[in-house]
Amino acid sequence: MFFGRDDKKEAQKRGLTIPLLPLRDIIVFPHMVVPLFVGREKSIAALKDAMAHKGPDDKAVILLAAQKKAKTNDPSPDDIFHFGTIGHIIQLLPLPDGTLKVLVEGVRRAKVKKFHPNDAFFMVEVDEVEETQEKSVELEALVRSVHSVFEAFVKLNKRIPPEMLMQVASIDDPARLADTIVAHLSLKLNDKQALLETESPAKRLEKLYELMQGEIEILQVEKKIRTRVKKQMEKTQKEYYLNEQMQAIQKELGERDEFKNEIQEIEEKLKNKRMSKEATLKVKKELKKLRMMSPMSAEATVVRNYIDWIISLPWYDETQDRLDVTEAERVLNEDHYGLKKPKERILEYLAVQQLVKKLKGPVLCFVGPPGVGKTSLARSIARATGRKFVRLSLGGVRDEAEIRGHRRTYIGAMPGKLIQSLKKAGSNNPVFLLDEIDKMSTDFRGDPSAALLEVLDPEQNHNFNDHYLDLDYDLSKVMFICTANTMHNIPGPLQDRMEVIRIAGYTEPEKLSIARRYLIPKEQEANGLADLKIDISNDALKTIVHRYTRESGVRSLEREIGGVFRKIARDVLKNGKRDLIEVDRKQAMKFLGTPRFRYGMAESEDQVGIVTGLAWTELGGEILTTEATSMPGKGKLIITGKLGEVMQESAQAAMSYVRSRAERFGIDRKVFENYDIHIHLPEGAIPKDGPSAGVTMATALVSALTRVPVRRDVAMTGEITLRGRVLPIGGLKEKTLAAHRAGIKTVLIPKANKKDLKDIPLKIRKQLRIVPVEFVDDVLREALLLEKPEEFGRKGAGDNLKGGLSVAEVASTTTAAPT
Repeated sequence: MFFGRDDKKEAQKRGLTIPLLPLRDIIVFPHMVVPLFVGREKSIAALKDAMAHKGPDDKAVILLAAQKKAKTNDPSPDDIFHFGTIGHIIQLLPLPDGTLKVLVEGVRRAKVKKFHPNDAFFMVEVDEVEETQEKSVELEALVRSVHSVFEAFVKLNKRIPPEMLMQVASIDDPARLADTIVAHLSLKLNDKQALLETESPAKRLEKLYELMQGEIEILQVEKKIRTRVKKQMEKTQKEYYLNEQMQAIQKELGERDEFKNEIQEIEEKLKNKRMSKEATLKVKKELKKLRMMSPMSAEATVVRNYIDWIISLPWYDETQDRLDVTEAERVLNEDHYGLKKPKERILEYLAVQQLVKKLKGPVLCFVGPPGVGKTSLARSIARATGRKFVRLSLGGVRDEAEIRGHRRTYIGAMPGKLIQSLKKAGSNNPVFLLDEIDKMSTDFRGDPSAALLEVLDPEQNHNFNDHYLDLDYDLSKVMFICTANTMHNIPGPLQDRMEVIRIAGYTEPEKLSIARRYLIPKEQEANGLADLKIDISNDALKTIVHRYTRESGVRSLEREIGGVFRKIARDVLKNGKRDLIEVDRKQAMKFLGTPRFRYGMAESEDQVGIVTGLAWTELGGEILTTEATSMPGKGKLIITGKLGEVMQESAQAAMSYVRSRAERFGIDRKVFENYDIHIHLPEGAIPKDGPSAGVTMATALVSALTRVPVRRDVAMTGEITLRGRVLPIGGLKEKTLAAHRAGIKTVLIPKANKKDLKDIPLKIRKQLRIVPVEFVDDVLREALLLEKPEEFGRKGAGDNLKGGLSVAEVASTTTAAPT
C-alpha cells in the first residue's frame, strides 16, 4: 500500500512499504536523474511491481540501494546497504534482449526498516529521512567555500562540463548543493555511501569539502604528469615522424629497414652460436637494450658493435690438430734447413699432445739475430700442426690498451689486438706469433709487457679478461710463439713464463744449402725468370756469402741474390732469352759491383798491440779488433771507441792486471809513470759494451808494452778479473761462427764455457782449433809470438822475452809496428 507525500509524519510512523532495486557500483542521490540498465529477474520484477502500484500523484516509487559488492549476482538482504534513496521511475523502456532501460530520479533519503518476505523481489519497509533546515553564518561560509572549491575542481577536471558550474552556482540550499556536487565526483563507493548516510547538510558539506580538496591535489599532480608526458610524447612523436620520413626517403632510394633485419640477424646468430654462459647472458641483455633504442642513436651503434664482437669470436670453434709426428717433421724439414732444437721441441709437443687429451698451449720464445728464420719457422709450425696462423707485431707498441683493449666508455673503443687477431683467425687454438717482443716500450699509457704476463701464463690465461668485452675468454688452447733479437730488453717475469729457444746464425755450408734450396727459386720466380734455366755456381754463391754479406742470417744474402736476378732480367729484355744462363764468380762480382767486405784473415800479418776479439750483437757474432799503444805522458790510461761503462771498467781491470804482473812480463814499472797508454776499439761511431773484451784488452796491452806481436789467426773472448782469471761469457756459438766467417784458425774461450761447445756445429768445430783457457797467462802463451811460451809469466822469465822493452826503448817506439 502506497502513502502519498502529503502525509509524511503519518507515513514515517506507519512505515513505507515499497520495492527495492539493488544497484551495482552506483549510488543515486536526491535530485539526481540516472539511466539504469536492469537485467536480473528480481530487479525487473521489482520495477514492474512499482509501475503496477503507482501512488496518488501517478508516480511509481522504488527504493534505490547499492550492493556492498558489485560482483554478487543474487544478493541477500545482508549484501545490500540499508540506507538508500527513494526514487521515482520517470521512464521504463524494454530492450530486445529482454532487459529494461529505466530512467529514475532520486527524491529523498530513506532507511530500510524491515525486509518483507517475497520470493519474486525485495519488498522493504522504509523510514524517510527528513532534511533538517539549518541557517547560520558558518553554514553560509561553508556553502561559499564549497562553491569556490568546486569551481577549482571543475577547472582541473575536464570530464565535468563548464555548464555544470553555472548550474551549481545557482543552488543555495546546503542539502541540495551537497547532493548535486557529490554526483559529479569520482569517489569510491564507500565514500559516496557515507555521504548519503550523513543526515546533517552541514556535516555533509564539510566532508564533501575535504574530499574535493583531496581530489584537487590529485588532479594537480595528474596535470603535472600529463604536461610532462605530453612534452615527452611530443618529442617522441617528432622523432618518430622524422624517423618515418627518413625511412620513407630510404625506401624511395631503394634501401630497406636495416635495423629490424639487423636485430633479427643477431637473434639468428645467437641461436646458432655456441658461446660461454656469461657471454650468452651478456648478449641477450644488450640485445634487449638495443630493441628499446632509436636505430640512429650513437648508443645503438656502440651496442651493435659490442654484440657483433662477442658473437663473432671463436668461443668454441677450433681446428683439428694434425698429430702425425712424422708428417710434421717432414713439413718442418721441407720449409727450413737446420734449426734442430726448435724442430725437436715442436715434435715433442705434438707427441705429448697425442698421448694426453688436453695439453695447455706452450709458450715458446725464439731468440736470435735477424734473418735466421724465426718468423717463418712459426708459420711452418702452424702448417705442420694444421692450425691457423696469426701474427701480431709488438715492435713499437707502448700502450697497454693495445693488448687489453679500451673500456666501452671511450669513443671508438675496441678490443685489444689479441682478441682482434683471434676473430681474424676464426679459431680458438691458432699458432699465435708475438713478433719482436723485445721491441715493446713503456710510457704514461702503461706497460704492455705487464699486460702480457697474464696472456703468456698457461696457469692464468684460461680466463683472460679484455677491457672492451669485460668477459672471460679462454686462451689456454692457443700456442703462443714469441720472437726476439735479445733477451735483456724483456722483463724478468715475462722471461720466466716463456721457454727460450736460442737460434744462432747459420754456418757457411748451411747458408749455401739455404740459398740453393729456398732463396734462388724464390728470387727467380719473384723477378719473372721462372721459365728460364739459370745456373749459379757454388763459387759464385761463396763469393756472395764471403764478399757481399757478413751476417748471421740470410736476409742480406737473399737481397744480393735478388740483385743478381734483376741484372739477368734486364739483360734478357735487352738481348733476348737464352737456353742456359750461367753465373760464375766473375759474373756475380760484375753484377754486384765492388765487394763490401774482406774475407780471410782478420789481419794480414802478425802485429804488435793489435788483437782480434769476438763480440756478440743483435745481428749475431762479430770480430772486434782491439788496439793498444803507448806515448810519452804522465801515466794516464786513455780509452776510446764509444765504449760503455762495463767495457771501460774491463779496460781498467786489464790495465791493473798488467801493472800487477809487469815484472813477470818483463815490463819496466817506470813506463806506467812516464807514458800514457791508449786503448782503442775501431769503428768508433758504433756503441760497444760488455765485459767479454777483458782478455782482448789485456793481450793488447801486454803486446804493446813488450813489443811482442800477436798472432793474426787467433781470436779470443772472455771476462778478466784482477787476479787474471778468465770468466765465462755468453753467445759462444755466435762468436765462434763469426771467427769462422773471418777465417780465424784458433779461438780462445773461457774454460767454463767448454760445456757450450756441443751447440757449435760439428763441421765448424773440426775447422777451428778451440782452446779453453782459465788464466790470462794461458791466453798470452797462445796469442803472442813467444820464443818460450811455456815459461812466459813465470817469475824471472821476463829476460827471455823476444823484444822486451825498457823505458828507453818504449820512448823510441810508441806506436804499433807498421803493416
